[in-house]
Amino acid sequence: MNMSDKCKTHVDSCRFCWMCHHICPIGNATGHERSTPRARALGISLVNRGAIGLEEIMDNIYECAGCGACVHDCVTGWDPVMFTKEVRLQAALEDKLPAYINAMVDHCLDEGNAYGKTVLCETLSAKIAEHKEKTDTLLYLGADARYMACKQAVKAIRVLEKAGLAFTVLADELPSGAQLDFLIGAADETKQQMLANAKVMDGFKTVIVYDPTDAKVMKRTYKEYGVETTAAVQTYTAALAALVKDGKLVGKKADKTVVYQDPYQLARDLEETEEARAVIAEFATLHELHLNRGETVWAGNILMAQYMPEVMKKVAARRLSNVKSIGECAVVTACVSEYTALKSVEQSEIEVLSLEDLILGE
Repeated sequence: MNMSDKCKTHVDSCRFCWMCHHICPIGNATGHERSTPRARALGISLVNRGAIGLEEIMDNIYECAGCGACVHDCVTGWDPVMFTKEVRLQAALEDKLPAYINAMVDHCLDEGNAYGKTVLCETLSAKIAEHKEKTDTLLYLGADARYMACKQAVKAIRVLEKAGLAFTVLADELPSGAQLDFLIGAADETKQQMLANAKVMDGFKTVIVYDPTDAKVMKRTYKEYGVETTAAVQTYTAALAALVKDGKLVGKKADKTVVYQDPYQLARDLEETEEARAVIAEFATLHELHLNRGETVWAGNILMAQYMPEVMKKVAARRLSNVKSIGECAVVTACVSEYTALKSVEQSEIEVLSLEDLILGE
């Protein structure tokens, strides 16, 4: 398999030990050894040595969420996320992607989102139309919110309205490139999506990015891929924290105690942990999960639920069990995808709230 020397070094240097074994949310949810970063490294090593074919490990390669828990916990400094992404790119180049991944890639290229959606819900369309006028600030909602969680997208807009912020929302928002980056990595098609979106972003002074997945890509991956923008990119959580600090976003503090689910994109990739907490503290009493901030455990997402829905429910259910285990009964999320995953679990003991739900009292 054609891999960079850096990735080969990481694969060959991985001793298939157990440091990352206990922290992988997919491995913990499935109970399968093959689902762990350790097993992925072993599989890639076998392909590189000609023992098996690339196509034999691809389902396993797409079990990785890219959450970086393994990278965070590996004291020897190896990066399973990096070599997993490179294998996905190589599989795309060799036309060895699983059919279900190929379908999502085609949707990304044809419709601009992995779900093949082209029409927004009427409520969101109407709300977006209220903010069509050009301002200095763009609110970027992202594909998950626009097409798969439109009620939360509407609430995200309403929160900024509550703060009296002037902002624009685009009806024809371009893809950030985040979904293609997850599916096929640093392909030319991924970079072209990023470049097109960056050009639109250049028309604004500030871009507030609602989904942490898009925020991570715009703030970090764009730079890695040589994509530049003149706009100041701000996470939605950081924007809300600034509005709270300035006294523009205020509300009555609810008689409610909650814990916060750190999105790994914010906590690990962007090293942003306190902004959401500052917002939550204004509207509720904040307690902490045992595994929080950089140690956070991923709670599932919408994209992977398209091809492994039952596993995503197990991932989310395990995170809810973490909340229950410390005697808490409400969890607040700052990621629309994790919110959707947690809400998909049929249970009545833990209240699942988004930041927007908390702020709006809904």
